[in-house]
Amino acid sequence: MGIDPGLANTGFGVVRVVGGRMSAVDGGVIEAPAGDAPERRLVTIHAELAKLIDWHEPEAVGLEDLYFGKNARSAIAVGEARGVAMLAAAARGVPCFDYTPQAVKLAVCGSGAADKRQVQRMVGALLSLPSPPDSDHTADALAVAICHASNTRPEHAGRIEVGVG
Repeated sequence: MGIDPGLANTGFGVVRVVGGRMSAVDGGVIEAPAGDAPERRLVTIHAELAKLIDWHEPEAVGLEDLYFGKNARSAIAVGEARGVAMLAAAARGVPCFDYTPQAVKLAVCGSGAADKRQVQRMVGALLSLPSPPDSDHTADALAVAICHASNTRPEHAGRIEVGVG
């Protein structure tokens, strides 16, 4: 399972790998209403991710690592959303792995500098979807799941943490 954390919109994507082929199982966006207090938004994200983890029983959760841009307030909110995502997974015994946005883009597009539209198109192609995901949050979460699946082959069994989504 891949997660693209955010306080307003948290993307999630679940991929299955069978015999070296990846396919999409589920994907979407958890929306936390902007009018709600931040702590209520975090409760919403946690509860929805907990349900998804219980339903899909993923072997691992890949999280897009925190990117510090110019807006520190935004980075803190994303960090809080990451925290509740990690809590939802850890409470269910599911290991978490961090991937930088650049590593996710490199794994999916072959370039760490790929733009959002490239990621959406490549996720659609790699998962044989009829069309790319409409939401960039869903595409990013599926890209993190693809990145994790690409970094965890049977010969690398166990907990692998790649400083790379």
